[in-house]
Amino acid sequence: MAAIIHQTDKRSGITYAYESISYWDKEKKQSRAKRKLIGRVDKESGEIVPTDGRGRNRKTSADQNAYVGVVKSGTFTSRYFYGATYLFDAIGDKLGLTEDLKQCFGDTYKQILSIAYYLILEGDTPLLRFEKWGLLHKHPYGKDIPSQRSSELFVSITEESKNQFFKRWGRHKDEKEFWAYDTTSISSYSEQLRQIQYGHNKENDLLAQLNLAVVFGESSNLPFYYRKLAGNIPDSKTLIHLLADLNQLDFAKVKLVMDRGFYSKENINALFEAHLKFLVSASMSRSFVQKELENIKEDFRSYEHYLPDYELYAHTVQTTWDYKRVRLYKKDTVEEKKRIYLHYYFNIQRAAEDEKAFDKKLIAYKEELLQGRSIKEHQSFYDKYFIIKQTPKRGINIQIRTDAVNKAKRNYGFFVLLSNEKMDSTRALEIYRNKDVVEKAFGNLKERLNMRRLLVSSEQSLDGKLFVEFIALIYLSYIKKQMQVNGLYKKYTLHTMLDKLDVIECFEHPGKKLRVGETLQKQKEIYEAMGIEAPSSL
Repeated sequence: MAAIIHQTDKRSGITYAYESISYWDKEKKQSRAKRKLIGRVDKESGEIVPTDGRGRNRKTSADQNAYVGVVKSGTFTSRYFYGATYLFDAIGDKLGLTEDLKQCFGDTYKQILSIAYYLILEGDTPLLRFEKWGLLHKHPYGKDIPSQRSSELFVSITEESKNQFFKRWGRHKDEKEFWAYDTTSISSYSEQLRQIQYGHNKENDLLAQLNLAVVFGESSNLPFYYRKLAGNIPDSKTLIHLLADLNQLDFAKVKLVMDRGFYSKENINALFEAHLKFLVSASMSRSFVQKELENIKEDFRSYEHYLPDYELYAHTVQTTWDYKRVRLYKKDTVEEKKRIYLHYYFNIQRAAEDEKAFDKKLIAYKEELLQGRSIKEHQSFYDKYFIIKQTPKRGINIQIRTDAVNKAKRNYGFFVLLSNEKMDSTRALEIYRNKDVVEKAFGNLKERLNMRRLLVSSEQSLDGKLFVEFIALIYLSYIKKQMQVNGLYKKYTLHTMLDKLDVIECFEHPGKKLRVGETLQKQKEIYEAMGIEAPSSL
């Protein structure tokens, strides 16, 4: 089946028409296309004027006249790859995502979706290659989005529109699920943007960075909100602003699960003040954590506290939190006791490994001192765990600070979770471990969606591109969860699964219903696993 494709020469401004003929490549096992120049497109009439193949007019043969007549009469059939973009269309409708974007961005939503589809299917291919992809695929916008146009699109995405979207999108959340909250660093080659700063880079990249904070449903596996942060802001300082954002967006009954980087007294007080449920990891060195542990430590490793599925010992303690809140309008401080649960866990294997690693470190550092090869970076360790004496006759003598060593080892194998919602230790651990959905999402952003290093040059472009990447992340997150739940990873990677669908074609004919090409049984099974009805074909 032949198709007519229009392409504009940016230097001359002339639009040329090409005949695109699809064929099956046996080696690559996918549909391919060959193009042949047939003429230039008249700007006024839209007619195709035949050329000699180099852009110059030539005499029209009978066959060429017939071909042009087919185009002019409106009876030409267009042919596109459709299987993967059909999947995205169906997911968007199922989740209510397409409607939310339409309500918040008007007709622009089609361009947002088309770029999101492109980002998912083309991986690390730059946006300047969109034209070729757009000519071969059926997508929501249906036209080319040149580099300049995509930049204009990113700039047009306002904070007001994004907030409207987040409000609508947040209504789809399950009120019973926890939202996992975490941050990641995204490196940038541009240091001209205000929030690109040098800070603690989680991937040890030497470039300046931007931090990105995301909240994710731990059971739905869907992202619901994100915000960008300056690259030098530590995790613990971000929570207060997140709570303000959630309040502004009218997100009710939110439950947050976080790692210990977000733990601080100020943050726990803020969570209580916002009347939000939370589950957060804390350092074992905290005094109130140690106090409650001492009361149960003697019989902690008894069989009734063992969780065989996790190979851990667990114990839950109900206690109180000393809550403090400063009331600026009354110029006073409210202090009260709040109920809180401490879920303690002990891993025997981890404890043994940590103790062995620490003893090896003690031996190695002691040897450094005895041989006169002390290292500046190790000085704090020397001071904390060694008593060093040196005399002219006996030379250097090193003794271990036993109390300091025992104190360091006392918490090996233990970790603790704090919560203000009543649950058993097994449920708390399950929720906390499910928060790795955020880490997987960050991997999707950086690898599949090409966000490892930013190349944008303006604040507006950065904001807009991040939003489109977020939309693409919603689709990816849904697909990856369905693949995991339905065992598709045993047969496919994400890339091979999408390629399997991307070869399905569709045919558009003016005045006729869209016709879908052959769909194989394996392709239908993929749609079924995605919770989507396969496209009907002849």
